[in-house]
Parts: sequence; C-alpha cells; structure tokens
Amino acid sequence: MTTSARTVLFHELGGPDVLTVEEVALPAPGPDEVLVRWEALGLNRAEALFRAGTYYYQPTLPASRNGYEAAGEVEAVGAGVTAFAPGDRVLAAANFELSAHGVHAERSVLPAGGLVPNPAGLDAVTGAALWLTYTTAYGALVERAGLVPGQRVLITGASSGVGTAAIQVARRAGAVPIVTTRAEGKRRQLLDLGAEHVIVSDDEDVVKETRRLTDGKGADIVLDAIGGPGFAELGGAIVPDGTLVSYGWLDERPILLPRQWPLTVHGYANFVVTGDPAGRRRAAHYLAAGLADGSLRPVIGEVFDGLDGIRDAHRLMESNRHTGKLVVRL
Repeated sequence: MTTSARTVLFHELGGPDVLTVEEVALPAPGPDEVLVRWEALGLNRAEALFRAGTYYYQPTLPASRNGYEAAGEVEAVGAGVTAFAPGDRVLAAANFELSAHGVHAERSVLPAGGLVPNPAGLDAVTGAALWLTYTTAYGALVERAGLVPGQRVLITGASSGVGTAAIQVARRAGAVPIVTTRAEGKRRQLLDLGAEHVIVSDDEDVVKETRRLTDGKGADIVLDAIGGPGFAELGGAIVPDGTLVSYGWLDERPILLPRQWPLTVHGYANFVVTGDPAGRRRAAHYLAAGLADGSLRPVIGEVFDGLDGIRDAHRLMESNRHTGKLVVRL
C-alpha cells in the first residue's frame, strides 16, 4: 500500500517563506514502523532554527522535512509493532532526525519508538502542545537539576512554550518560579500562569532583581533559553553551588560560562529523556499525573487552521509576540 500526504518541506535555508507544502508519497509502514494521520501540529523554536540552518545539526537538502511535535491517530502498523494498533491516539515523541522524520504533515511514517500514547481524554490540539515542551521542562528541572520544594528557580524567556511549562513544573514541585520576559505587556500573563515574580529584562537588571527578590541569596536553579554572552552574567544571580541549565540559544553567539564558582552547569538536550524508553515512561507518567491533578495545563498562544498556515505560524513564533505554544490544526 502506498499513499501520499501533504507535507511541509524546505529546499533551501532561510526564513518562513522557504517552507512549502507538497504532496509526498508514503510507503506502507515497514517492520517496526507506524503510519499516523496527524490532526494537530505543535511548533517549537528548534524548527525555526533548523529551517534557518542554525540548529545544532544541519538539514539534508533539498526536500528536508521539519517538525518535532504532533498529535494524531494510528492508521496502520508494520510487522513486529506491538505497542500500537490502528485507532490508537498518539503523540510524536520528538526523538528523531528532522530531515528524515519531521512530522509537520498530514500523515507520516515513523519508527514505533518515535511515538508515545496521547493521554486519555486529551484533544489533539492540547496534545500537540504537550509532549516536547513539558518533557523539556521536566527533564531539565526535575531529572537534571534535581528540583526540590522551596528552591527558587529563575526561568529566562518564560513566555515560550517551554517557559510556561517550566513555571508549572516548578510550582508542582513546590518551588518558587522567578521569570524573565522582554515585554512589560506579558507581566500580567506570566503572573496569572503561576510566576511568583516577573523581571522585564529590557527595563530591569536580571541579576540585581533576582538578588533582591531572594533576599540577596540568588536563585538555586537557573533554566536558560537564551545562551550567548549573557549566560555568563547569570552566574551572578545564583547561589553558591547552584545549578545553571542551558537548553536553548536564542542568542546565537557563543555561550560564555560564568565564573562564580562553585556551581554546576548543564547543557541539556531533551533526547536524554525522550531517546530512552525508560525516560519516555518516566516522563509520560509525570505528565499524566500532572494533567490528572490539574497542575500541568498546556498554554496555547494561538491555533492556525490548515497546513498552509505553517508559514504564518513560523512568522508569529519568530516575532515573540505570543505567550505559550503555537499549534496548527489539520
């Protein structure tokens, strides 16, 4: 059986306009593969970086796929697949190479290990906003930094999908989220989402404000989405023997390390959780529990209808005007 699907591709590096939507032939799923019909796609900063050639690996051109995150329904399975069956509701596990397996498409074939069950009762739009952002926040804060109750957590770039998820993960642990944003207009939104304090970095000194808000002690953990030379400055906002976690590089300049030793610095990549079956199980249980008790609730900034809205969704993501996750509904 061979089918086809409208698929987001790009043939050269560049801005959102290099994205095209094309009909792509799909073979029947082979051994250990699954064919999924996607109902909603989640956008992440990684896909904009990948499209522009500034991600940590380069796309294979021409005709590179894109997209880590989607929610949908299994249509067919290949030989040897026992974890999924036609009709199962699934999420993309965001643990694959984007050029070959990117899921921003109407349908795609993935290895069975590239999928996780969609939590029961969760609609596709919410599901597409869940897995990557929340496993990143969970993996970086809980598994890597060892988050415990009472700790103060400084979260930079907090209006992003991961940033809003990190606020909730910190709150769920009984920690205190202190967050940064560049826009004064987002202060109220972030407070309403659970931030204890909001620092507007265009108007306030992040290090001084963090010190002031923590009675001069500093944050126990810093979760940084920005990187660049400013990462070194964050050392001044942390307690002795504190932990800094770098998971993004919105500033594409080289990341400089702080010298306020002793401290621990982690460069966090989410594949350490999503690339391991045991890690996926831990993350899935954590998310299911948080959804059930209401402590985790994906924040959706805007929903675009139809695959042809993908360029506009990328433009909005790069404008930084939104708060939370952007989703394309198919």
